[in-house]
Amino acid sequence: MTLIGRPVRRTEDRALLTTGGRYVDDVPLPGCLELVFVRSPLAHGRLRRVDTDAARRAPGVVAVLTAADVDLPPLPPEAGVLNQKMTTPVLADGVVRFVGEPVAAVLATSRAEAVDAAALVDLDIEPLPPLVDVHRALTDELVLHPEAGTNLVLKLAFRRPAGRADVHEGAEVVVRQRMVNPRVAPCPLEARAGQAEWGPDGLCYRAGSQAVHLWRGQLAAALGEPEERVRVVNGDVGGAFGSKAFASREDVCVAWAARRLGRPVRWAETRSENMVAAGHGRAQHQSAELGGTRDGRIVSYALDVVQDAGAYPRIGAILPFWTRTMLTGPYAIGRARFSSSSVTTTTTPVVSYRGAGQPEAVAALERMVDLFAAEIGMDPAEVRRRNLLPPESFPVTTVTRARYDTGDYPAALERALAEADYPALRAEQAARRERGDVHQLGIGLSTFVEITGADTRSEYASVRIGADGRATVHSGTCPHGQGHVTAWAMIAADVLGLPLDHVDVRHSDTGTVPAGGGTGGSRSLQTGGMAVREAALALVDRGREAAAARFGVPIEEVAFAEGRFRAAGGRDAGWAELAVDAGGRHTTGSPGDTADGVADQGLFAEATFQPSAATCPYGAHVAVVEVDTETGQVTLLRVVAVDDAGVLLNPMLAEGQVHGGLAQGAGQALVEEVRFAADGTPLHGDLHRYAMVGAAELPSFETVALETPTPVNPLGAKGLGESGAVGLPPAVQNAVVDAVRHLGVRHVDMPLTAERVWSAIRAATTSQARDSGR
Repeated sequence: MTLIGRPVRRTEDRALLTTGGRYVDDVPLPGCLELVFVRSPLAHGRLRRVDTDAARRAPGVVAVLTAADVDLPPLPPEAGVLNQKMTTPVLADGVVRFVGEPVAAVLATSRAEAVDAAALVDLDIEPLPPLVDVHRALTDELVLHPEAGTNLVLKLAFRRPAGRADVHEGAEVVVRQRMVNPRVAPCPLEARAGQAEWGPDGLCYRAGSQAVHLWRGQLAAALGEPEERVRVVNGDVGGAFGSKAFASREDVCVAWAARRLGRPVRWAETRSENMVAAGHGRAQHQSAELGGTRDGRIVSYALDVVQDAGAYPRIGAILPFWTRTMLTGPYAIGRARFSSSSVTTTTTPVVSYRGAGQPEAVAALERMVDLFAAEIGMDPAEVRRRNLLPPESFPVTTVTRARYDTGDYPAALERALAEADYPALRAEQAARRERGDVHQLGIGLSTFVEITGADTRSEYASVRIGADGRATVHSGTCPHGQGHVTAWAMIAADVLGLPLDHVDVRHSDTGTVPAGGGTGGSRSLQTGGMAVREAALALVDRGREAAAARFGVPIEEVAFAEGRFRAAGGRDAGWAELAVDAGGRHTTGSPGDTADGVADQGLFAEATFQPSAATCPYGAHVAVVEVDTETGQVTLLRVVAVDDAGVLLNPMLAEGQVHGGLAQGAGQALVEEVRFAADGTPLHGDLHRYAMVGAAELPSFETVALETPTPVNPLGAKGLGESGAVGLPPAVQNAVVDAVRHLGVRHVDMPLTAERVWSAIRAATTSQARDSGR
């Protein structure tokens, strides 16, 4: 019986829930030095002196390193289209540009000694004017990177149809709104950490990485080493959400310090360091316009974005590209305009975060659909019905050249409305308004589509059978909570006809896996899983060849089923026998195996899967909230999430991914926001000051899985990991505004804190009272 589509429990959870995971900082590194960074307390300043004398004399200290010691070139931006003159020094060199920027590295024989010594490093920093406001950054009145001559990192523009004609031509109504998609902190459970050890073969770097092969290339380039002399290894990784997609300047410093001092070096940041230095997400300032007709048809849409890139341009600066790509979402909109400017500010650099540019697009568009519905006096569900792309139109190429593979967007909306009992919710809302209740009900909708596996990078996998009949899968993906061990074992076991517990999965080691694209952008199943499938199918072919040789018959006469190879005359062999014939050993491989060694033992096959295109999952979310009109307090009562991810390999894993995304989406909508004072000082430096939702603030999610197969890969699977973070924030935001719209509130920015909602209610009612007194 096939395992595909069955709710198989995660096999990796037993160890995580009993003995615990083995994360970077859990791995002993004998004789290592502990590294602690000295970080800038100012957002912007001229670094006049770094006095390390007292720190060098402190107990246990072996070295204190500053920019003067670093013999490496500064690091270029992570994408070639970004302003290449805005480089990042390994340690701050002459200028500091954000609070938390690493200025010096203290290395001691114990972490406690390194922490104590770091406190003795005296920084003489001449304050320079801070630059926190992105609109001021656009003026280049104050330029943070003088060598670049501008704060502009990347500018994008788009118009369809092209020309000078008004994009809103044909629109009877145009609604406009400025909004902020707030800067948030990824907050992975495991903060960043690294271990570096050099030997005769070069560097071995243990990390918590989303893409060990990408990190290998980055570290090799930064250190001036050939890639074959750099090995990157993960153990367990305690979450990432995009923030560990690329090696950081700190990782480069750790590896370089180990080479310079000739000793192993270990580093693990504190939570406070993670909050201010590890990179943030979102941070878009948006100006949107939506045009339509009085009968509810959307004619046109325009979005102008200013992207806060932070002090140094990292991958976050390029994310408006994906906002542009997904500009018109699931709607049939023929006229569109987009522009974006990514600019540097004296704040923490912005990186990718769950959804990476696409949640920002959905949030803006879904908010504008509700504003349009309110303007023309039409139910927001009905406006969506009249504008969603019909199922018969697929595949669809939008005005921004995004290509959607398959979908039934109206069906997702209708299913969500039915599951929520939308008419009953509206009736209850009307009754509360009629009574003038303090606690008002709000219903918010979001219909969305996203692109997953968008980079269409190939992925590698191999499968080997040992003499004990067990299979070992090596995968180029790097899981950090997704359940790849279970999923890849399911795929291999299904193809090979083996019990699930006879398949072992290895990953996240450039020394044992020759290639890999890593994990991010919801690409894993549709690339990594497909590579495992292709490798397993190739192994079956290899097994039929081996069986034909064993039986002395042509390969065409060998049949395979349920893990056995059979030929006429009752001849029969299993994987174990054929592996012995091939010189296999009773081993399933270990992290020390090399890829070549694996290939020489037992039956072996490998594959590289190259996707032909991205896939486009979609969905519809309904959020129901209660708002206390006297205090502004928001309570999230219900979440109904209808999501399509193509054919589901494991519904249990899929639901877990949806739940995680919904929790993060609710957090962004309700409470999460990274804020800076006017002088650039972070106001969110730890989890006492940065709010995150927990189980007590969330309802039980009501989830519905649709399965619209895609032709892009053999399993018909699409990505899923980001849907909750993409679709839920605007549904919650629309719900909150819906709850207080009758009081005159038109819009409230995320996060929808009690203070912000109360202020909006007070401003609206004050304005109404003033107008009525005229």
